[in-house]
Amino acid sequence: MARLFERDAVEASAPSGRIVLVPTPLGNLGDLTLRALETLRAADAIACEDTRVTRKLLTRFEIAGKPLHAYHEHNARTAGPKLLALANAGKTVAVVSDAGMPGVSDPGADLIAAAREAGIPFDVLPGPCAFVSAAVISGFPIVGLRFAGFVPRAAGARLAALGEAAAAAGASAWYESPRRIEQTLRDAERAKVERCFLLREYTKFHEQRLWGSPREVLAGLSTPVRGELVLVIGGGGAAVHAPPDSETVDDRIDALLAAGEGVSAIARSLAAAGLGERRALYARAARRKEGSSPPHD
Repeated sequence: MARLFERDAVEASAPSGRIVLVPTPLGNLGDLTLRALETLRAADAIACEDTRVTRKLLTRFEIAGKPLHAYHEHNARTAGPKLLALANAGKTVAVVSDAGMPGVSDPGADLIAAAREAGIPFDVLPGPCAFVSAAVISGFPIVGLRFAGFVPRAAGARLAALGEAAAAAGASAWYESPRRIEQTLRDAERAKVERCFLLREYTKFHEQRLWGSPREVLAGLSTPVRGELVLVIGGGGAAVHAPPDSETVDDRIDALLAAGEGVSAIARSLAAAGLGERRALYARAARRKEGSSPPHD
């Protein structure tokens, strides 16, 4: 506890101007932390990837009157110094990405490096990061987990990177665009990737989880492909924890139905337990419920 009080005292005595990286929910807005909420409410200005996305978040939590500054990879060179100038003038600047942890595959890390070099106070709040969650859900051993950002766009570099991931001892996690994921999975098969896991729209209504070979994952992918994607590749030394078989899922559904749970609640709880995607589980539970109902006279 002494360390906590010591940090609080340091923060209270620090200059008011600072840069604060604030993680935002990956999908479900209820995942915003209390500290992140307090920081956004107290900030003098908010830097964000897409002002439209951030306005939805602020509206949800009734935060109004905050100047929004676009800050993303395309304008970081010009926008970054302006944000530093605001902090240097005594303003607290909260930096958010559209979803997840700022600084992961966006220029937030560059801003922190520049603030440190300029002697401007900064902080990074802990919070959600999609690739870490995807790696855990995958069931691949994550000791030595490698995060490689977005899959390379150039065909040759993509094949080489995927081949490297297939031969690695541990798992590798990647972000990918919906426009490129199908080609990436085909290239993964060419690169001799044997097992992978794809997490789409994590924490959102249409979340999808797919395990298997690249070809099997591609076959199961909902089309047209939309949303945020994380691809986890199990390297040569990774052993996959296969999803439960149909009989196991049906047993769980029947037990929950017998306990009086509704179909929607069953789908939510089993999806959260990694037993499939919510829509498919909802349909399966509805069929089990209908099949267990006594016939009408």
